[in-house]
Parts: sequence; structure tokens; C-alpha cells
Amino acid sequence: MLAEIRIDSLGVISEASAQFHEGLTVLTGETGAGKTMVVTSLHLLSGARADAGRVRLGASRAVVEGRFITDDGSDHVERTVSRLLESTGAQRDEDGTIIAVRTVSGDGRSRAHLGGRSVPAGVLSEFTDPLLTVHGQNDQLRLLRPDQQCAALDRFADKTVGPLLARYRKYRDEWMSARSELLERTGRARELAQQVDQLEFALNEIDTVAPTPGEDESIVSEVRRLSDLDSLRSAARDAQTALAGSDEMDGGDVPAPALDLLSEARTRIESVTDAELDGFGARLGEAIAVVTDVSADLTKYLAGLPADPGALDALLSRQAQLKNLTRKYAADVDGVLEWADNARSRLEKIDVSSDALAALAKQVEDSAASAAEAASKLSAARVKAAAKLAKSVSSELSGLAMGRASLEVSVRPRVAGSQDPAPLTVDGAELHAGRSGVDEVEFRLSAHSGAQSLPISKSASGGELSRVMLALEVVLAGSDSSATMVFDEVDAGVGGRAAVEIGRRLARLARTHQVIVVTHLPQVAAFADTHLVVDKVDSSGGVVSSGVRTLTDEERVVELARMLAGLDDTETGRAHAEELLATANSERSD
Repeated sequence: MLAEIRIDSLGVISEASAQFHEGLTVLTGETGAGKTMVVTSLHLLSGARADAGRVRLGASRAVVEGRFITDDGSDHVERTVSRLLESTGAQRDEDGTIIAVRTVSGDGRSRAHLGGRSVPAGVLSEFTDPLLTVHGQNDQLRLLRPDQQCAALDRFADKTVGPLLARYRKYRDEWMSARSELLERTGRARELAQQVDQLEFALNEIDTVAPTPGEDESIVSEVRRLSDLDSLRSAARDAQTALAGSDEMDGGDVPAPALDLLSEARTRIESVTDAELDGFGARLGEAIAVVTDVSADLTKYLAGLPADPGALDALLSRQAQLKNLTRKYAADVDGVLEWADNARSRLEKIDVSSDALAALAKQVEDSAASAAEAASKLSAARVKAAAKLAKSVSSELSGLAMGRASLEVSVRPRVAGSQDPAPLTVDGAELHAGRSGVDEVEFRLSAHSGAQSLPISKSASGGELSRVMLALEVVLAGSDSSATMVFDEVDAGVGGRAAVEIGRRLARLARTHQVIVVTHLPQVAAFADTHLVVDKVDSSGGVVSSGVRTLTDEERVVELARMLAGLDDTETGRAHAEELLATANSERSD
């Protein structure tokens, strides 16, 4: 539910705020006062495109802030909102509400915030989608589009049509994917065969060399080592001799090895008794152990040095093989191995053998059959639902001063054209397989019993179209999960008895939804639970400024009287307004 909205520098509104409650809220005001700016602000909070022309003259930016309550909705809505908040890092306010903000600068750039976090405008759309539905005069025009009429029918029968539509889309996606792959393989057979040859040649070359991970780096280190083999052997042998001696030492002028000197030093220290010297003896023992270990390691090192003079040549040859691969396929051996893995995967996917093509063709055939079966069941469900929707809307129209009119919801197969890229055979006919099925849905209006039904785009006036849309929304209310419904002059082009009936329907809709209505009809405004007025509070320097305020009972009488042909300053007008309010209050309490 929408709890509050604040508007700053949007259109003629300099600064305004309004609180909303459950039930029916109406916004009224003189022409040009800025009533539609409230609806525009809700469009902005819904992620609509920002228009710099909406920024108030002289202001650098316009700001719209909305406060939403979500814990009064369905569990599905609460889960959806909670997941979105978690994914964006947005936070609820201290009272559990969620604040959404949209800022539009004078140069057309906009910023969006949700729960104190900066988010893309599209995230606001995701947030408000289950919470807010805005119906403006442009939405009436959208109702003329076949896709919107199909969507309305699907909303009405969501419990039966929804699962069938999801099933059809699943099979359609599988069919389209397999079909595209088959067309690509058969249409590019020669090119794909060349790719296969190239990949097989490359893989054979790599497999022949059979590199191992990191081998190129280890060979570089080993080649450097073998290039210095003589100096490495000499240095290690001399060090080992200095530590432990060798069999070639004859005792001439050759220095005694370190182990002998250390052993002699320890023997001399241990030959006397002194507490302080005993400590030196222990440390010399540790030194002897270390030198012994190092001497043994040097012996192992010398034994491990290659004795084959051709080892370096073999390594250089192997290095040349690896460099040939890295020159062709990747920067290093690890990259070559990764390239080979990807190449094998590509080979599996572009199998152009007759068996592979036959298997893929069978997959296309099976998935097409599944999609066709799902489409047929979806169409049958829509036909059944169409009759119920038409009956329900026609019943509502009779209460909206269109008693002789009736709505017909036509569902017929959409035949595939000669240029259709992917026709689907359903029940023996080639049909266009769109994302929403193979059906064309059309709303047709009959002016009276026995009259020919015509598409509402040709038969409905502006006022009639408004009433058809309202009747449809009343019928769909039971299947609509949105907590708040906003109508911008849905009563345009109507008056008299029809206006009273529109007020009744909106009041009925407000029993299950929060309903906000911008209206110019007193008959509709009289049914409101809360009445807001948008009026001009200042007009200086040629710039109009407007504000929003909640009316008291007495102020409502004055406003309704003004709406009754400007009779707010007459006793007769006020009497008519009081009578209208009393009648509406009586009907709302029934």
C-alpha cells in the first residue's frame, strides 16, 4: 500500500506531500492545478522514463519520494519485495516501511534510490510492480492493442491459463533452439566441415606433443640449470669437500674439513670441566649436526645432476615443440591445454554426420509436437475463459449506463504468413507461434442486443472505452495482486448516471484494494473515503504553484459544490453537494 508521497519541483507543484489510506482516495482540483502531476510522480516511482520538461521552471531538479507499506499484502508480494531488498542491499525504515525516491535533473538525467541505496530505475519498476498499478489515459489506448487484450484475458484466468502458458513457452523455447541449431548445421554444412577438419588437425598436433600443465615454465628452469652444469657440479663438490673432506685428500697442504675441526673443538671443550664451557660444547654439537645434514644433501644433489651430455639437447628440442604450440594456440602451455578442451567441446556441438543431423531433426520434430500440444490446450483454456470474461464485463457495463452493450472476447488462431520464420503446425493448421501462444485475442463491443460486434478500437467512444476499462479492472480485481490501483481520469467523457455508477464501482474495488482516483466528476468524488484537493496556493511572477491538502467534511461539501458547475458560493450548490455525499455514504455503508 502507498502510505505517503512527497513531491518537490515537479511541474506546477513547488512542494507538496500527501498521506494515503486504505479504501478510495480521490484527487480533485481546477484544470491546470496539477492533479496529473501526482500520477506523473507515481509513474516516476514505477521506473518510467524521466522527462526533463517536468522539472519546475527555475528549479535544478524534481524529486519524488514515496513511502510504501508491504506487510499488509499477500505472502507472495512480501517474499518478492524481501528478495529484491536483499539483492540490492536496501533497508526498511524504522517503522517497517520502504522509501523509494526518484530524482530528475534539468538536463534529463535521473537517479533512483530504494531503501537508502542507489539503484537503477529498473529496480524501482521491479519493486512497485506487485505494489502499484497506474491506469492513465494512455493505458486506455494500450487496451486497444491485441497483446494487451490477450494479457488481460490471461490475468482473468491466471490459475488455469498461467501454468499452460508456462508449459507452452518451455516447449516453444526448446523447439526454437533445436530448430535454429538444425538450420545452422544444414545451411553451413561445408563451412562446419572445414571447421571440424581444422579443429581435428590442431588437436592431433597438441595430442602428439602431449604437453603437461606448467611444463614450459619447468623446462626454462631446467635448461638454465643444465647450461651451468659444470659450474654447479664444481661448486657443490668443493662445498661438500670443505665440509666433510674427500677420499682424494692426502693430508698435504689441503685444509682440514669443517666437520673434523668442529669435532676437535668439541673434544677439547669436553676434556675439561667448566659449566660455561659445557654450553659451548652443546652448541658445537648442534653445528656438527647441521654441517652433517648439509654435507649429505650436497652428496644427493651431486648424484642427481645429469650425467648424460645429451640431456640439454633433448630439453631444448622439447622446448621448441612447446613453443610451436604456444605460438599457434595460446600464450603458454596451460592456455594451449584450455584451448584444446574448448576445441573438443566445439567438435561435439558441430557434429555434421548424418546420424547427428538425423538425431537433431528428431529432436526438432518431438519438441514441435510438444509445443503444438501445449498451444492447443492453451487455446482451449483461453476460449473457455473468454466466454466467462465477456459475461462478467458485460454485466459490469450494464451497471455503468451501458445496459444494452455487451463485450465479446474473441479468441482465434493466428495463421502464419508466407514470410513467417517459424510456423508451428497445430491441429492441422500452420500458425504463428508467438511468445504468448498461437492465438489472436480481440475485444469486440456490441452497442445493443442484435447489433454487430465491432473491435473496441472502432466501436467505442472515449467515454465508453473508459467504462470498458473500468469494468475490466473491477472484474480482474480478484485476480490482481497489486495492493494499490491508480486511475487518472478514467471517467473522462462520461457524466450523469454513468458517473454515479463509476463511483460505485470504484468504491466496490476499494473494498479489496487501495484505490487512488484523479477525477473531475463530483459523482465519483462523493464516494471517496479520503478526499484530496490539488489547488493553486500562490501565483506570483507569472509562475503558478500548487499544493495538495486533505479536505475536512465541510471542505468536501464546498469542493463538490465547486465541481457541480462552480456552485460553491451558492446555497443550492452546497445543498446538492450535501445530498450527493449523503447518497454516496449511504450506498458505501450497504
